[in-house]
Amino acid sequence: MRDIMGMMKQVQDMQSKMQALQAELEKVEVEGVSGGGLVSLRMTAKGEMKALTIDPSLLRGEEKEILEDLVIAAHNDARGKSERLMQERMGALTGGLSLPPGMKLPF
Repeated sequence: MRDIMGMMKQVQDMQSKMQALQAELEKVEVEGVSGGGLVSLRMTAKGEMKALTIDPSLLRGEEKEILEDLVIAAHNDARGKSERLMQERMGALTGGLSLPPGMKLPF
């Protein structure tokens, strides 16, 4: 019976830590860059875009497709950084607890 109580306490502690981590990830920002710095954006680790910067040299009509591709690439760069950051923080939180392949904790 004591083992069950200990496990329940661990689960409650983990839930508290997960909630704190989710709140932290709403504040942590990552930057994505593409085109050698011609396009950059900042977003939270939870995926909310905060800023987009475009070099004026790309603001010509004939550069429209290039600009669109660079914005997408910058977003993907930031999203990848965000995912790596979340994995690192989750690894630290769970103490290396290995989850079955494909199973993700609620984010």
